[in-house]
Order: sequence, then C-alpha cells, then structure tokens
Amino acid sequence: MLTKIKILLEMIKFKHTVFALPFALMGAFLAAGGIPSLRVFVWVVVAMVGARTSAMGFNRIVDRSFDAANPRTAGRALPAGKVSLAESWALVLLSGGLFFFACANLNRM
Repeated sequence: MLTKIKILLEMIKFKHTVFALPFALMGAFLAAGGIPSLRVFVWVVVAMVGARTSAMGFNRIVDRSFDAANPRTAGRALPAGKVSLAESWALVLLSGGLFFFACANLNRM
C-alpha cells in the first residue's frame, strides 16, 4: 500500500506542488489585503494540492500512449504498469473532489 502511494506521488510529481504553493499563497495574501486567516490559509493549501494532483493525474492518463511510445518516458507509472488506469482515475476523481470541497469551504455562498 505504501509502495503504491509512493508511486502515485512520484507519478504526479508531488514534490513540485510544494514549489507551486507560494503562488497560491501570494494570491491569498493579496486577496486578504494582508495576512489571511488560518482557516483560509489551510483551505487554499488543500485546494492547491487537490487541483494540481487532479490535473497532473489527468495529464498522465491522457499522455499514457505517448509516454509508452517514447523511450524516455516509457518507464513512467502508467505505461510501465506500476499503477492501473482505474487507480489513476480514482486519484484524479478523489483529488478533484478534494479541490471542490476546499473551494466550497473557502467561499460559502
């Protein structure tokens, strides 16, 4: 189970999410006109992680045939069979749901 999680995190380049977070947080600081509340800060981080994970997972699904044909990318998780298409879709849908949940908690109508 932990091995599968590690493969999924590598598949979506989770470590790159950390480098994208400052841009989302800068937006939160600008929108708040100063320091955002802890609640807003946490939901922005959750939304960012959910959105990026969903987008990267979807990109890997769409590109799987191209990745399989390219020797440089043939070893990626989907073309190499390290994760199934169903597992990849589950990741995309769950992280997309997490994104929408975070957005709903950021701005209640």
